[in-house]
Amino acid sequence: MAAGLCGSLAHTALMAFKASAGLLPSFSPYDDLQAMLARLVGGAVPPLAVWALSYFNGSVVLGFLFGRLHRYLPARTGAGKGAIFGLGVWILMGLVFFPAIGKGLFAAQTPLGLAPTLFSLAMVLTYSITLGVTYAVFSTQRAAR
Repeated sequence: MAAGLCGSLAHTALMAFKASAGLLPSFSPYDDLQAMLARLVGGAVPPLAVWALSYFNGSVVLGFLFGRLHRYLPARTGAGKGAIFGLGVWILMGLVFFPAIGKGLFAAQTPLGLAPTLFSLAMVLTYSITLGVTYAVFSTQRAAR
């Protein structure tokens, strides 16, 4: 879970860079998720709740899942295992999450072309490679004790 938290922090840094650089300003999956959650609960959902949900998902859910799958992922390095895990998460996100928030498969129903699809891949790989590298470092330190 600690490695998942590190991945979530790396993801947050990328999203902060996206905002400060003005990249894809009309592609805002967190705002879309917030709107979807508001429709589901029938009321306003604060932005902090969406970020907390994202951190819970990245740190606890995906961090735990990666820890359980780590030994089965077909790569030798933490970065490789993280990248493979991330590709799986990205495919699932493209098939489930983006359609759920109204963006279509892999966010293809936006007027931005392939840019959201490719940026979402960068988002997930930033998270998952950081997760994999950090997990490997923590595992090595634990084994050395």
